Amino acid sequence: MEILKEYLDFGVIGILGFMSFLMVWFAVERYFYFRKVDLAQFTHPDELNVELTRHLTIISSVGSNAPYVGLLGTVLGILLTFYDIGQAGSIDTNAIMFGLALALKATALGLLVAIPAILLYNALLRKVDVLTAYWKKEHQK
Repeated sequence: MEILKEYLDFGVIGILGFMSFLMVWFAVERYFYFRKVDLAQFTHPDELNVELTRHLTIISSVGSNAPYVGLLGTVLGILLTFYDIGQAGSIDTNAIMFGLALALKATALGLLVAIPAILLYNALLRKVDVLTAYWKKEHQK
């Protein structure tokens, strides 16, 4: 339990930080790709779709899984708080509230990562729809 207590925050924050890095990296990559993509080079709609949606799954996965990572950190933090209370043999309201407050920060961090990821994913998906519509318009001529 001591190892978990010692490294829980570092683990949760590290995982969420890595997820944030991936989300930002691929969102920026897609943004610059969409700015320079030459729609005329694509001859088939499936080929266009594959290229335009590349890496969007990673952004979506970060948005959908970051709250669960935060929730896991919260559950483990609550578990540690109750374990400490059980070991102490007495109920200290301040210790309980302090432990629960610290545990909830993991959920907040998970949401802090997830919300921008979902917003970026939706914005990039909209751009995919716009570029696909432009491609279809050019190929109907």
